Amino acid sequence: MIKATNLSKSFKNPQIDAIKNLSFEIKKGEITGLVGPDGAGKSTLLRMCAGLLKPSSGSLEVMGHSMPCADFGFLHDTSYMPQLFGLYSDLSCLENLNLYAKLQGLQNSKKRIDELLDFTNLMKFKDRMAGSLSGGMKQKLAFGAALLKKPKLLLLDEPGVGVDPISRKEIWAMARSLEEISIFWATSYMDEARQCDSVILLNEGEIIFNDRPNLIDDLMQNRVFLASFDGDKREFLTTILEHENVLDAYLVGSKIRVVLRNKFDINSSFKMAKFEPVQASFEDAFTYMLGIKTVAHSQLLGVLNKAEEMQGNSLEAKNLCKNFGEFKAASDISFSVKRGEIFGFLGPNGAGKSTTFKMICGLLKPSSGSSFVCGEDISQSKNKIGYMAQKFSLYANLGLLDNLEFFAGIYGLKGKKKDEILNSMIEIFGLKKYAKNKVGELPLGIKQRLALSCSLMHSPAVLFLDEATSGVDPITRKEFWRHINAVSKLGISVMVTTHLMDEAEFCDRVMLIDAGKMIAIGSPDELKQKANCSNMEDAFIALVKEARGEF
Repeated sequence: MIKATNLSKSFKNPQIDAIKNLSFEIKKGEITGLVGPDGAGKSTLLRMCAGLLKPSSGSLEVMGHSMPCADFGFLHDTSYMPQLFGLYSDLSCLENLNLYAKLQGLQNSKKRIDELLDFTNLMKFKDRMAGSLSGGMKQKLAFGAALLKKPKLLLLDEPGVGVDPISRKEIWAMARSLEEISIFWATSYMDEARQCDSVILLNEGEIIFNDRPNLIDDLMQNRVFLASFDGDKREFLTTILEHENVLDAYLVGSKIRVVLRNKFDINSSFKMAKFEPVQASFEDAFTYMLGIKTVAHSQLLGVLNKAEEMQGNSLEAKNLCKNFGEFKAASDISFSVKRGEIFGFLGPNGAGKSTTFKMICGLLKPSSGSSFVCGEDISQSKNKIGYMAQKFSLYANLGLLDNLEFFAGIYGLKGKKKDEILNSMIEIFGLKKYAKNKVGELPLGIKQRLALSCSLMHSPAVLFLDEATSGVDPITRKEFWRHINAVSKLGISVMVTTHLMDEAEFCDRVMLIDAGKMIAIGSPDELKQKANCSNMEDAFIALVKEARGEF
């Protein structure tokens, strides 16, 4: 179906080698996963397969056509769904499909459009404007539009990005039900690799794995363990990471998952804990293949101030409600977060999560109810919070140093104290080499580091993180959570929203909302036990469906 031989693609100004000497074949009728972190070269490769980019060197054949190709037969048999699919927000679902049917030259398309509305479960929403759809529904509509002409090859670029676990599962079910269609599915979600028939794992434009996904089990046998431990889990996590033969370790609820660099008797080395071997995830394997050891300590511990000892809670929401006309986006939401607690805030697309989050941190005025930081109304305590938005509250046209200076001024940092903290942030987050760059030119991972440093430089009492790790690579994400665990040790409370269910396992407690109402709250282990599930993704789906009465 697809054959690449010594395929490369470079861009100039600046010089970027996006794809480096790739050779692979993709079989007909299979789902082939193109897995890798942001910036690995996935989108570039898919665009070459779609005939949109010309290779710099090497050869690429797609269904017998040499790329690039504008042959009618190739265009008819190939469908490409980019990350930002061009839905028209002021057109309805039905009108979007009608438009794309006309653009693709389909005749008598009503029957096909009705089939796709049924297939994507959007028939009852056919008259809703695309701009009013949830993230998951938009992706399903885009998926339906890509299927209009019944392609033989479907190229999907991150169809699950920013989508909740329920919608991701539905998109996968739709893909699996397609017959006689070959799918090349690009994703930065490592866990999706196991759902593919075969996997190409990319990193920095190079293939580091190309085979059936189950073969990583042989590679990772007796290298991944789950540790049970009675005591401070974050202190023990640091202790484990200090061992030279431990490559990576991270929290899974009350337990700790450990990836070994070199095999050794881990039970005898850490007699205070019990270790059991478990199946490796693709992220475990990715970390192992790169060989990058997770650092045990965060330098933030020696730079930021400890949060003040206090009675009561660092953050509290009381009966928060928000109405937009007749629509209730959030209804009677109450919870509290303790000093130093990491609190996860989860919900499906369209559940009211963003609305509630904005009210809690003072960005949106509630219709009723209140939120408090350290006992003070949020409107009176904004210097006590740090906020890191999903798309980063940075100024793209300003330089990196200008952004740091600006946020230091916002938080009242001055003189020698300001200079010391900015120099520390630049060193800790590895920003020195990018100091003269404009923020709009920075890689995603560097933007994330800069945004986190801007939100922490004033040692807030509460840190708000809104989808802060979306799209970044696993190594950068591990670095990010090392710092989050560190600020928790300083007594800084953290509230985080995420669609990544493994990140929910890193939290002390998690709250789920749906349809603007709280449906569950507790530790990750408590929620998994309540849902009778072994992982947070299945627990999330089960608890939401239970609240909706779908069981």
